[in-house]
Order: sequence, then C-alpha cells, then structure tokens
Amino acid sequence: MDHAPTEDIMATRKLIGTDQPFPIGKIVCLARNYAEHARELGNETPAAPVLFMKPASSVIGDGDTVRIPTYSQECHYEVELAVLIGSKARAVTLDCALEHVAGYGVAIDMTLRDVQNELKAKGLPWEIAKGFDTACPLSGFVPAGAVADPHALNLKLSVNGEIRQNGTTADMIHRIAQIIAHISAIFTLEPGDVILTGTPAGVGPVRAGEIMTAEIATVGRLTIPVA
Repeated sequence: MDHAPTEDIMATRKLIGTDQPFPIGKIVCLARNYAEHARELGNETPAAPVLFMKPASSVIGDGDTVRIPTYSQECHYEVELAVLIGSKARAVTLDCALEHVAGYGVAIDMTLRDVQNELKAKGLPWEIAKGFDTACPLSGFVPAGAVADPHALNLKLSVNGEIRQNGTTADMIHRIAQIIAHISAIFTLEPGDVILTGTPAGVGPVRAGEIMTAEIATVGRLTIPVA
C-alpha cells in the first residue's frame, strides 16, 4: 500500500486473533519517558509524565508510506510500545489501571525535529511537528493477556536494514499503570484510545527513499517506506 489516510477513512485496529474492531480515538503520547532519550536531546528527566497528542488522522498501517511535509527538513523516527485502551477509564487507581488495557502494539512516533525545536524555542505548542498526516504508523494489537510483562520487551528500529534503536521497555521512567492513572485523572480514556509510551535512545533522521522497520518481540512489526 502507498497512501495517506483520507477524511472518509476512519482508522481502526483489531485485536489479533479476534474480530473486535476498535476505531482509533485520541492518541496520547509520552515525551522523555526513557532517561537516555531525554539526555540525547538535552532534556531533563521529568518528575511527572510529559504528555502531547496526535490526531487519529495521523495513523497509517504496515506498508503505508510516511510522507515528510514540505515545511520540514529533519524528520525523526521514534519506535514505541503502543497501548490500546479497551474500556472507559476515568480517575483510575494504580491497582486497576491495567484492567483497562485491551492490547499492545508497535508504533513509530514520527517527529519533525527542526519544526519542534523552533516552536519550543519560541514557547509555542508543537503539535504540527507531531500530528501531521502519516505521523503515526501503528500496527495491529495483540491481546493484553498475550504479553506476560509489558515492561520486559525489546524495541528495535532499523533504517534500510541498519539498526538505529535497540532498547527495552524495562527502562521506562513511568510504568504503564502509572501512565494510565495519570492520564485518566486529567481526561477520560475511552475504548479505542491509544497511548504511546515513549522511545528509547537512538532516534535520528530518516529521508525520502528509505525504509523503516520497527519491531517489538511478541507484539508486532511495521515496515514503513518514507517519501
């Protein structure tokens, strides 16, 4: 496939092995949730989760193409564990937070780093660096019960076969239950919402003509060309 999402196509994902569809809702993302990644970008390690959002219109699937906007000259990849919310979560406690997880998947948080840095320097929001069309390659989801420990997963991303990121979810600063409890205290999470849990070190630029492969063992894999 070689297309971007259009207004008349709603992004949906199914739990692998089931026929249960989830229309994608809001995509809540964590910044700086791996200490080494925060350091490589010159950022402090945050005491509380740093949140931003992507629209559902930014979602593409395996084999679809990331299209770098003309207003950027520096587009970065960030492989992440994605969490699919399966039931409404509002102000949930740590103890029951994981009960709201339907499944786990693979995502690439595409980031226009030059645009983001320019906007941050001006103290302005940087959604246009994170939420452009095709900015969220997203796999299908394996059921939560199929993942023995979401904090013991290997994340890898390669560009043209060369490994650029190779990390583990064990290095998350804020764990998934903490993330869900924190977010749900601010705004309600609903079925089909997705949380991107942050990226390990090794982020860098990708260019038109290159191919990214993102993989989380036992969870999924994405192959994404860039244009």
